[in-house]
Amino acid sequence: MMSLMVHLKTVAHLRGKGDRIAKVTFRGLPFYSHVAENCEEVAHFNEMFRWPIASRLDGNEMLEIQVYNYSKVFSNRLVGTFCMVLQKVAEEGHLELTDTLIDDNNTSIKTNVTIEIRYQSMDGTVGVWSDGEFLDVPYDRDGMFAFETDSLLSGQSHGSGTSPGRSLQGSIPTFRNSDVGEEDDDDMKTCLLGAGKGVFSAMKLGKIKISKDDHRKGDEPAILDMEDLDRKAMRLAGTLDPDTISLASVTAVTTNVSNKRSKPDIKMEPSSGRPVDYQISITVIEARQLIGLNMDPVVCVEIGDDKKYTSMKESTNCPYYNEYFVFDFHVPPDVMFDKIIKLSVIHSKNLLRSGTLVGTFKMDVGTVYSQPEHQFYHKWASLSDPDDITAGCKGYIKCDIAVVGKGDNIKTPHKANETDEDDIEGNLLLPEGIPAERQWARFYVKIYRAEGLPKMNTSIMANVKKAFIGENRDLVDPYVQVQFAGQKGKTSVQKSSYEPIWNEQIVFTELFPPLCKRMKVQIRDSDKVNDVAIGTHFIDLRKISNEGDKGFLPTLGPAWANMYGSTRQYTLMDEHQDLNEGLGEGVSFRARLLLSIAVEILDTTSPEILSSTEVQVEGVSNISESATGKIDEFFLFGSFLEATMIDRKIGDKTISFEITIGNYGNQIDGVSKPPSARKKKKDGENEEEESELIQNSSEDEADEDGDLVSISTTPLMKPVITDSRFVTLANKDVNQAGRTKLDRERLKSCMREMDSMGQQAKQIRTQVKKNTVRDKLKLVQNFLQKLRFLADEPQHSIPDVFIWMMSNNKRIAYARVPSKDILYSIVDEEMGKDCGKVKAVFLKLPGKKGFGPAGWTVQAKLELYLWLGLNKQRKDFLNGLPNGFEEIKAAKMGPVKQVFQLRAHMYQARSLFAADSSGLSDPFARVFFSTHSQVTEVLSETLCPTWDQLLVFDDVELFGEASELRDDPPIIVIEIYDQDTVGKAEFIGRTFAKPTIKMCDEHYGPPRFPPQLEYYQIYRGNCTAGELLAAFELLQIPFDEEAIRRALIAVHNFAVPQIKIGQGGRADLPPLEGPTDSERGPILPVPLGIRPVLSRYRIEVLFWGLRDLKRINLAQVDRPRVDIECAGRGVQSVLIQNYKKNPNFSTLVKWFEVDLPENELLHPPLNIRVVDCRAFGRYILVGSHAVTSLRRFIYTTPDKNSNNWATAGDIIVNMDMEPSVRKMDTVVKLDATEEEGDKEKKKKKKKKKGGVEEEDETDERVLDWWSKYFASIETLKETLRAQEAAQAEAEEREDLEIAAESADIKSDDLLMKGSKTKERSKEKKSSKEKKKGQATDGSEKRPVKAKVDELLVYNKELESEYGDFEDWLHTFNLYRGKAGDDDEHALDEDRIVGRFKGSLCMYKLPLSEEITREAGFDPNMGMFQSIPHNDPINVLVRVYVVRATDLHPADINGKADPYVVIKLGRSEVKDKENYISKQLNPVFGKSFDIEATFPMESMLTVSVYDWDLVGTDDLIGETKIDLENRFYSKYRATCGISSSYSVHGYNVWRDPLKPSQILTKLCKDGKIDGPHYGPGGKVKVANRIFLGPTDIEDENGLKKQTEEHLALTVLNHWEEIPRVGCKLIPEHVETRPLLNPDKPGIEQGRIEMWVDMFPMDMPAPGPAIDISPRKPKRYELRVIIWNTDEVILEDDDYFTGEKSSDIFVRGWLKGQQEDKQDTDVHYHSLTGEGNFNWRFVYPFDYLMAEEKIVISKKESMFSWDETEYKIPPRLTLQVWDADHFSADDFLGAIELDLNRFPRGAKTAKQCSIDMIRNEQELPTISIFKQKRVKGWWPFVARDENDEMELTGKVEAELHLVTAEEAEKSPVGLGRNEPDPLEKPNRPDTSLMWFLGPLKSIRYFIWHNYRWLILKVLGLILLLLMLGLFLYSIPGYLVKKILGA
Repeated sequence: MMSLMVHLKTVAHLRGKGDRIAKVTFRGLPFYSHVAENCEEVAHFNEMFRWPIASRLDGNEMLEIQVYNYSKVFSNRLVGTFCMVLQKVAEEGHLELTDTLIDDNNTSIKTNVTIEIRYQSMDGTVGVWSDGEFLDVPYDRDGMFAFETDSLLSGQSHGSGTSPGRSLQGSIPTFRNSDVGEEDDDDMKTCLLGAGKGVFSAMKLGKIKISKDDHRKGDEPAILDMEDLDRKAMRLAGTLDPDTISLASVTAVTTNVSNKRSKPDIKMEPSSGRPVDYQISITVIEARQLIGLNMDPVVCVEIGDDKKYTSMKESTNCPYYNEYFVFDFHVPPDVMFDKIIKLSVIHSKNLLRSGTLVGTFKMDVGTVYSQPEHQFYHKWASLSDPDDITAGCKGYIKCDIAVVGKGDNIKTPHKANETDEDDIEGNLLLPEGIPAERQWARFYVKIYRAEGLPKMNTSIMANVKKAFIGENRDLVDPYVQVQFAGQKGKTSVQKSSYEPIWNEQIVFTELFPPLCKRMKVQIRDSDKVNDVAIGTHFIDLRKISNEGDKGFLPTLGPAWANMYGSTRQYTLMDEHQDLNEGLGEGVSFRARLLLSIAVEILDTTSPEILSSTEVQVEGVSNISESATGKIDEFFLFGSFLEATMIDRKIGDKTISFEITIGNYGNQIDGVSKPPSARKKKKDGENEEEESELIQNSSEDEADEDGDLVSISTTPLMKPVITDSRFVTLANKDVNQAGRTKLDRERLKSCMREMDSMGQQAKQIRTQVKKNTVRDKLKLVQNFLQKLRFLADEPQHSIPDVFIWMMSNNKRIAYARVPSKDILYSIVDEEMGKDCGKVKAVFLKLPGKKGFGPAGWTVQAKLELYLWLGLNKQRKDFLNGLPNGFEEIKAAKMGPVKQVFQLRAHMYQARSLFAADSSGLSDPFARVFFSTHSQVTEVLSETLCPTWDQLLVFDDVELFGEASELRDDPPIIVIEIYDQDTVGKAEFIGRTFAKPTIKMCDEHYGPPRFPPQLEYYQIYRGNCTAGELLAAFELLQIPFDEEAIRRALIAVHNFAVPQIKIGQGGRADLPPLEGPTDSERGPILPVPLGIRPVLSRYRIEVLFWGLRDLKRINLAQVDRPRVDIECAGRGVQSVLIQNYKKNPNFSTLVKWFEVDLPENELLHPPLNIRVVDCRAFGRYILVGSHAVTSLRRFIYTTPDKNSNNWATAGDIIVNMDMEPSVRKMDTVVKLDATEEEGDKEKKKKKKKKKGGVEEEDETDERVLDWWSKYFASIETLKETLRAQEAAQAEAEEREDLEIAAESADIKSDDLLMKGSKTKERSKEKKSSKEKKKGQATDGSEKRPVKAKVDELLVYNKELESEYGDFEDWLHTFNLYRGKAGDDDEHALDEDRIVGRFKGSLCMYKLPLSEEITREAGFDPNMGMFQSIPHNDPINVLVRVYVVRATDLHPADINGKADPYVVIKLGRSEVKDKENYISKQLNPVFGKSFDIEATFPMESMLTVSVYDWDLVGTDDLIGETKIDLENRFYSKYRATCGISSSYSVHGYNVWRDPLKPSQILTKLCKDGKIDGPHYGPGGKVKVANRIFLGPTDIEDENGLKKQTEEHLALTVLNHWEEIPRVGCKLIPEHVETRPLLNPDKPGIEQGRIEMWVDMFPMDMPAPGPAIDISPRKPKRYELRVIIWNTDEVILEDDDYFTGEKSSDIFVRGWLKGQQEDKQDTDVHYHSLTGEGNFNWRFVYPFDYLMAEEKIVISKKESMFSWDETEYKIPPRLTLQVWDADHFSADDFLGAIELDLNRFPRGAKTAKQCSIDMIRNEQELPTISIFKQKRVKGWWPFVARDENDEMELTGKVEAELHLVTAEEAEKSPVGLGRNEPDPLEKPNRPDTSLMWFLGPLKSIRYFIWHNYRWLILKVLGLILLLLMLGLFLYSIPGYLVKKILGA
């Protein structure tokens, strides 16, 4: 690897005295030296910098050195600059020189610099030197110099300006860094060490993070390790260089961050293989533009192997289904996301035949899941035909697809009256960034060969075979199977071969880009009985392609793919078979496969293309050896330093460890002997056995196991050399052998990505403001994800390394180390993050054994050192070992030993996992460090133990050099257990910590000592199991003089030093206090400097009551009591004497005082326990709850000068913000007061003016509750839209700002961007406006809408809007029983045994006087003043259930028959007889009244059940509402306050109390002044004045004066009242999710409802509002078909061959196909004109608000009852050609949506196909508003090329009448009475020949063949005459002759 090294020695002749720093820059990458402090005229830097470079050093490149005066406070001042051209260095490779600097004005100054430069080129042609030459350079390994993020990330050099300066040659101008003035200095200030530990540690952490995530990016600082060999050489030489000694103290400034060790992961359990619940719901709404004539389509929805079908719709190309399907799965996530969702449309499928496929659409579940909200909503899937890829789109299906995992909640847009989005192109079912027009592509997967396959047969079988065949064959018959996009392809089977060669390619044809992310390649073993997978490899297409404009198609290889799976010994029943299928982490190498992937986009127009998408398998030619790269010999070295924490079960037997890579090093079940062909390559193998001084200790006693062998083999590998390509990004010669296309392309795209990320990062840095921090953080996290994604090399061909612990030849536990993490490279930045480092590795159980509790216990913890690299680089393999470990042959002296004392300050833990059946634990902690372990005391029955204990580990011996240990101590493992009286302790969780270290020469004091307590997250498997508050310090114990002297003698005699610690040693450590607490015995408490500072708090507890207590040991709880405890102090509630009668407490408030830490974060949890007092003084624990954070209960004194307390002057509250309150009232009033007569006049006026009468829906009599509801939903949608638009606008604005701020972007770019965003927003807007149904002038529409009073529709539960109504009464769930170990404790619900209601309030003592002096202060109630009494109270509860949406199907037919059940206490209301048949979106519209007594009955359950004819009814889902909290809440959730007050009509006031009474009560309760009503519609409350109307009219329209409007205005603005104000709950409908206990965490649908509560001691409320569902209105649609024109002519005439058609028109309303009506036939139309005068009559039921037709019909003859369907009103008209003996021919059709269809053309000429093509642009009309329309409409059909063509025109008249009108003026069908139509005036030709034969002859024959007939007649006459002549001539002649 090429590199340039600069050794900066000294800078001399400086002026003055001060700190100096130097900056050395090469190729835009600057390094800083350390700060030379207090140097006068010479600064000794003596520092080495090294740049790894990827391209050759060019003679014209520059090196720049700048020397600064360093200042901690101000920016650094430049002393001078030195630039030189590196020509000589490039030629000779080595240069030493001393030269002067130049200052800002380019004049030379006296100061000079001495440097030495070396350049090492790749091939070693320039300046080769030995390692020894640099020995005199002590070099700080720890990255003491900073780096500039900018230049690194952006990859641009800063040298922008040039200045003619001096250099070596004197004439060449040098580049100066011109912008060093501001930016770089700032950077330097933050990054330099002097700036303090905090900043630096952040940087260092950054480095570690980066290297962890990303091993081949150029954005790591070049922090270079000094060769350890050199240091060893120094030490052996015995010359102790002064610099090496001070190294420890120098590095002391940096924090302890890993560099020799790598950080382990705490989460132990593999999460990927475990099955989880998923629910996929798909709604198929409709299909459009299906290709084909007059088809009967069915949609098939298929996920994996499950298929479901919609019903069949007859003769339509745009069927409407609106059917909902739900699929439930219980599989691991990987399996789920790889399943394919397939939607296909099938034409005319029935019981007997499968139908013909029209088209399909495929997408994998993962794509849906990665969408926002995990769903596609109302999107159009475009269909393509898999058998004919040359055809285009076959139609569209509109659908919703949602994938819900456990705990995901899906936000569905509101389901009411949906307007159809007709814009198909804009709403395609595709993820963002995928083009709408996808092309067909071929995916070629070439499978070449495989190696290293395991045995797949038992040896017995082998012997049997051998007996029969007579030779020993390989025991595996492999073939490869590739799965992609729901299709499978297989290669041929290679019989009995461990190294099969296939050379075949599998070709998939699929749309590109595919909507399936992963391709699955599997080697399988062919077997007579069943084929088994040998290994599986997934290829993520996103990683092998790039969709950018400079991107590339998916490409891979040829490269080796490694496959991992179960262990290699073959057993018939392999317990880890899943691992071979690719589920979970493989535990052993299985095989590797050489494959490549290529994609070719097809040109579907070319004729020779195969049109089918069947998978093809073809042979390919053999691949050349060179294509996969040259074969290199690798060397893997592993050394076990220690093995501890070995599981007891194994600890007694002998143990050995094994390291394997591929099949190398595998002792038990590696490859059977390879055939001789490969032996040649194996010559270079040299085994090297290493035995270390290895200690093994089990958890308690260190039993030395002598038989621990460390196996380290040097395996030979044949991978593609992907190793040294990690960051050689700039490597120009990309055409080396073994480089694949993917490597080249990834190189480019990585460069581009890094570049753009650098640019963005720069911008982000300038834009971080207080309000944008969160967004920017998101962006940066995106960067991190992108980096991780880029860092994952898809062609990583070196197999991973496995470490196995074996006991008597059985494999027990393993760890897997990715080989990329331990790969060696000459360039440090490219090295694997764990290469040559000591890594703590935790061994775990393989496969499924590792699920659940077994997987959490560590099987063993290894300290392991690994190194993997090319054999030729192996000289470096020991460099990283901790100093003092050497190869055995070299070292005569033992390792350097340091002795430490570890102090573990275990303070407390909180929120621990409940491990006992009581719902508590008896926790103790065990601390492991190196080979020692200690335990804390056991605290019984608590989840929040405060141990307050100091554990001291004396004489901890650690090996290695002091400085290294200081930087990087071993980790401490803390495990928490639950002590059980019988059996062994149960594992609760584990966490890791690093100690703070003090070497003996450091001072024990701030800032690092004493250490701070920190929270450590405790994990149990993958779930969190609590937090530990602790601190750890490791203090070095100094040696005394005598021991050192003796040790030195011993060293010189080369004996192992046995250094004992003398008396002098301990005295230097900070003293330990003795045990202070006599009760605790010899336990040491945490010392004062570390334990938190305490102060005195008072905690007041409000005891309200207990609810829903379950039985304990089968006995009911009768006399419960609550105990509250915090930090050792506590208080008990009074006893509840009879829980059944009254579960509330008689004494409400109690308090206790306690000492708590000042720092709120360290507050201990507060424990609530409920015990039941049984007879004979026994107590039984019922349940407990731990309040982990007391922060929300801390009382703060109200701020007197805030706005809410301002008392000076009255404030008039401006009401204009809410027109809905006042303006609306006035509008309504005007309307209502007009006399009837006026109204009539008004209507007439309207008619005259517009010619069209506006629909007068706002007539009071028409309005009902539903009008209000639908208007509110519209408002909800509009607000959502407005929010979206505002958000988009804000984002755009921000983008523009960003662009403006970062001046890097050129101005023209900026303009472009601006215009683009504008265009985008325009597009968005325009599409939105379209969606609104062309209501572009929203302003004109609004006044009409405002006449309807509205309520608030919450699309979530009311609780979530109002903080669970815990404004003063909190609910604490009581838990009991062991916690469930399911992921994330989803089963905690089962552990709840009851609820405690109450509250807490804590404050520091003493409390200020003001509060206690307030008027009416009750000292008994403490802080809980003005709280209602808790005696039982009777309440009338009125539950309104509006409707349910998206219910989970409960019947086989995919539907449900839902009804509502309401439970409250003991009363239950079942509405079973009113079930709604076969509906998943039922409208219930019911109210239920139940009387209840709080507190006994306060939990309301609303459930939806499915009615079944036979068997019990099934629960679909239920929701629970705590009514008590609502009842007592200050938000007044008893009865919502409506926006306006009226005494009659649809908006009647529901509350028994009038607004004025409510207001008076609120003022009295809140102790505020008011209300004072003033003249002129004013009211004053406290110091706020409100305005409002003052009169109201009753049913008869008489006006009265009233104060109610004013009072209501105040109530609606109650949040503006000072001190007591809060938002009162408005009239509303809430949407609550329905849950089913059997499927926890997954929504089963939603229910819309609300609850009113009325106390019985108040006046009784009025009758419930009628919200019964609107009955659909009966209408009759009369369609008169007058004429047709230009209908295409289909038939040829029998006689004449002329084109003609026998036209008739057929029509029906969608959904009522059976009611289709036909006109009579117009025969023999020769011009396509037809005359009919025929009337169709369609009666139908219509719901105005939802714009749907309602149809009730039985689904089949077996159905029990009718099912109700709702369908959009669409009229279909078709034109047909009648045939007598064959089926009629379909000619064309038109479908009119009666709500919005284009206006008919005035004449046939003006009628064109554009009326359908550009439907979106044309103005539309609604028959429900117009009532009568006449015009011409086009008929269309699709031709062979799927193009629309005009097939005719129809003149029709549509007339809509209501049922009443229809009764008054009935009409007849066809041309019948009443009101008959006259007969059409058809040409005489139009008739049937057998009805009027003469006419037919006259018209058809005579007309055309007149002359022919005349000629024929003439000829016949002639012939007749001739015949007569011939006939009569003989007789005549005879007569003549005879002369008779």
